[in-house]
Amino acid sequence: MKRQIGLLLTAIVAVSAIAVLVANRPDPLEKSFASGDLDEYQLLARDLFRQLIEIDTTHSTGDTTVAANAMADRLLSAGFAADDVRVLGEIENRGNLVARLRGTGSREPILLLAHLDVVEAKKSDWSVDPFVFLERDGYFYGRGTADDKAQAAIWITNLIRMKKEGYASNRDIIVALTADEEGGDYNGVDWLLTNHRELIEAEYALNEGGRGAIIDGEKVFNSIQVSEKVYQSFRIDVTNPGGHSSRPVPENAIYTLAQVLLNISAYEFPVSLSVDTRTFFEKMAPTQPAAIAADMLAISRSPPDPDAAARLAKDPSLNAMMRTTCVATGLSGGHAENALPQLASAVINCRILPGESAETVRAKLTDLIANEEIRMTSIWDAVASNPSPLLPEIFASVENISDRMWPGIVVTPIMAAGATDGLYLRNAGIPTYGVSGMFFDFNDTRAHGMDERILVQSFFEGQEFLYQLVRELSSD
Repeated sequence: MKRQIGLLLTAIVAVSAIAVLVANRPDPLEKSFASGDLDEYQLLARDLFRQLIEIDTTHSTGDTTVAANAMADRLLSAGFAADDVRVLGEIENRGNLVARLRGTGSREPILLLAHLDVVEAKKSDWSVDPFVFLERDGYFYGRGTADDKAQAAIWITNLIRMKKEGYASNRDIIVALTADEEGGDYNGVDWLLTNHRELIEAEYALNEGGRGAIIDGEKVFNSIQVSEKVYQSFRIDVTNPGGHSSRPVPENAIYTLAQVLLNISAYEFPVSLSVDTRTFFEKMAPTQPAAIAADMLAISRSPPDPDAAARLAKDPSLNAMMRTTCVATGLSGGHAENALPQLASAVINCRILPGESAETVRAKLTDLIANEEIRMTSIWDAVASNPSPLLPEIFASVENISDRMWPGIVVTPIMAAGATDGLYLRNAGIPTYGVSGMFFDFNDTRAHGMDERILVQSFFEGQEFLYQLVRELSSD
């Protein structure tokens, strides 16, 4: 998931301070996942996962076309027609795979999306080689294990499984594995929509962004991402004539910028809940201690209770769900240690609530700067992303399957603080839902970081969950 500046939450924005009040319950899928215990399609999924992890698809040195062709070869070997397996893209090393399992056509297609590119990873920063697939202590390690090659491997495996089983779908099932989701100039989803929309046209899409949360060893909830914040960064430049450092003056560019940053740091955007975030708080409240539950319900009312919001906002994840946020993420200034600074600059990264305009946020930052001589510019233009509707078909299916696999688990919509390529699909009129059925330790998020990993059990549970989900959404 996106983007260059610190997106370690991988779109699962939820309660890191949850004190879970669910009783211990057996996991119906808890079993040994040693090689001898895996079935045909679990072995295939692990093999595809290994193959994808060991292909470098970073922006600097990687090649998503190699990964796309590798998955295309798997599909062709499984009997897919060449016309239904396409590798295409704008430039040679930024290829995308689009594959189709044909159904009866009585319903519009469903699109299954994952991205092939991964963020940079230096071997010197890791305790293991990021591009060698490693299974150790109940985890799969490697760059992309959490974001997003697990889902890519699962989509291809399940498509092959359905093909071999002779599954009669009531709609075409399309898988798109794409480039440049994490950053770069050749975003695969955007390019496909512009140049080959007919290949990915669908009633709706299933994507990354929704995950299960494990807190204190318990599976707490399974989420469906229906919206995401809008990504917007600004650069603030303060300029002065400068001079000799032995003769300081009050108008110091660094001091002026420091005061501006303090103003921004002290400001909180107002609380504003959408339908999905309000639903999240209402669904999670019964699982919480009484005081937290009361606050969750209090902010769900209109208007939200400000004291309850202030208490919940102490948790950064909950705070991000309730309001637009802007934070300094870069700083530079001065040109010599013995000279007064002529330029001091900062980068302000904002995550804007869906439905709130970037211009409104820009206007508030301008007020906080309160100096017409200070220059603020957009680093790039924000791309709005309207929420997907809470489609009953999808929510009912996710709830049914979740209850079968993890009895009593809470299923809830979420808004992601980060960003995914779902925004391009939503803007093109294709509702998009982040869902995976893979559970991650909420307090040990490693996507984009060192020693990225996924629980072996979570990977195989996600494989089964997504297989059941796609079948349920494509059966009469």
